[in-house]
Amino acid sequence: MPFIKLTQIEKRRVFSLLACLVLAVAAWLFMALNNKYVYTAKTVLIYKNFPQKRAFHPLQSDTVDLQVEGTGWQLLFARLRINPQSIAVSLNQLNSKEFIVFSDQLYNINKQLESSQKVISVKPDTLYFDFTKRTVKRVAIKLIKKIDFTKQYGISSDILLNPKYVTVTGPIEELDKITEWSTDTLKLSNLQNNATVRVPMQHSTHKNVSIFPSTVEVKLPVDEFTEKTIEVPLKIINNRNYNSIKLYPKKIKVTFLVALSNYEQVDESFIQASVDADEWSNLHHNQFTVKITEFPDYCKLINISPSKIDFVVEK
Repeated sequence: MPFIKLTQIEKRRVFSLLACLVLAVAAWLFMALNNKYVYTAKTVLIYKNFPQKRAFHPLQSDTVDLQVEGTGWQLLFARLRINPQSIAVSLNQLNSKEFIVFSDQLYNINKQLESSQKVISVKPDTLYFDFTKRTVKRVAIKLIKKIDFTKQYGISSDILLNPKYVTVTGPIEELDKITEWSTDTLKLSNLQNNATVRVPMQHSTHKNVSIFPSTVEVKLPVDEFTEKTIEVPLKIINNRNYNSIKLYPKKIKVTFLVALSNYEQVDESFIQASVDADEWSNLHHNQFTVKITEFPDYCKLINISPSKIDFVVEK
């Protein structure tokens, strides 16, 4: 098929036609983008200004639809910015009502957006809440930890928490179920020095239960451990008939790991060992089994020698 050959005049006419077409499309697009449009952006609610004497439970989802108005240019270039991850909603109205009306807060909502676009409405416009009597409870903090130490190192004394308690606020029936509050898992590896770490508290699974503070300071005393052996006297328990029981031997050797800083401090007064007379009177054993009934949390038991004790009962 032969190519169409155009004269210079015809070429200028074609180029002029194409230029006019492009300008017409550009003009139409410019006019279209200058028009106002409304579209929907989903966002998550964050509550603030909680009522002081009322516990609440939302009766709907915490996700709402923002009806946003803007020009086509704004829609084209700023849509990603007008879709916020969350918006803050004041609950001041709940001090006297049982619902929140978004139309009363549109000004504050628009102030939170980094855009010249405008939120004209929220769906749903009204949030409803279920209320119960609000009370306060103080519970102990439970530290959840996963700590690995360098070889021969470990916790040398009690772990210190500051504060030791959190204040829990919410409905009485919910607070009755709470006896302690756990932290997020503290994860540390190859630890060989003292450490002070701030750990977040676990988030409440109930929207009408809140805690304060939201973090706790954890002080971890860490030291190198070494082996130590001490003699501990045996105590006889459950000797109800007050028989004369002679033990052979009367003391045992307890071998354990202890922090270097506590080596001189830890002696036989920190450890209690006992034998149970019921093993003879009820179970008819011919030897007693040694049980450690008190032992420092910051030491690590290695061995008890002997673990079985001979005895003689004199009636």
